[in-house]
Formats: sequence, C-alpha cells, structure tokens
Amino acid sequence: MPGDVADGVAGDQFKTLLGSCVSIILTDPRRTVAAMCHIVHVGTPNAANANNAAYGCIALEDMHRRLQRRGVTTRMCEAYVYGGGNMFAQLFGARNIGMTNAEWVLDALESEGIRVVDQQVGGNSYRKVAWTVGPEVPTVEAVLVVEQDSRAL
Repeated sequence: MPGDVADGVAGDQFKTLLGSCVSIILTDPRRTVAAMCHIVHVGTPNAANANNAAYGCIALEDMHRRLQRRGVTTRMCEAYVYGGGNMFAQLFGARNIGMTNAEWVLDALESEGIRVVDQQVGGNSYRKVAWTVGPEVPTVEAVLVVEQDSRAL
C-alpha cells in the first residue's frame, strides 16, 4: 500500500500497484533478503509526518534499519526501481510528479552507492509490481491509462 515498507526472506512475496508513486526493492546480491517500499512523496516531511514512510527519506531509513536487522548493509544491495508514471498526461508534460519522484529516488540511491539493476520509470501507465524474494527478477505489468472523453460522462 502507499507508504508501506516491508522486508522478507527467500520465498516471501511483495506486490504493489504504482501510478506516480515509486517503489524501491533492495536485495542482497544472492537475493535471500530484501526490503520494498512504496514512496508517495519526496523531499523532507514536515514535523507532523516525521515518521511517515510515504516520504522517500523516511522509507529509505526504514529499509536500512530492516535490512541491517537481517544482517545486510544497504551498500551491498542491488536495487530495482519502478513507477513514477504521469497519471495526468493531458495536464502535465515532461515535468510531472511521477518523474520528480523517480528522479529523486534514482539520485538518492546513487548518492548512497546502491547499484540499480533494473528500472522502469516514467511513461503514462500504472504498474503492477510483484516479486518473490529469490533468484527471479520482479515482474512488472504496465496498465495503460485510458483517457475518457469528458463529454461522455
């Protein structure tokens, strides 16, 4: 769900649905331990949201803690990044919330020295992401946004 962070071990399954939000999966290179988040907002949260994992910086901190408890440091992890779609392409062009979210995530991972092994960001579709912690890669299904003619409503 938006704002969630989860961790697991081989055999555990993660799933999420993304629009302009971005999901990060961090896993050790052997893919035996992993964490996944669903980021809604980037930037620094206000005091009322200081522990809200819907914010990217809080979600990443939570992922670090969870992985460390399982004996994995995030610097040794590989990352998968998905989402950041432009859900309102008729209103917003190249600069949109989804792309801002995706750019922030990719910059944050780069600054932490975490290698991104796969990314599917941007575009005008929702994404269904599913992964079972293990040797296979996550599956990502794009679901195109169908724009309705407002005159037909």
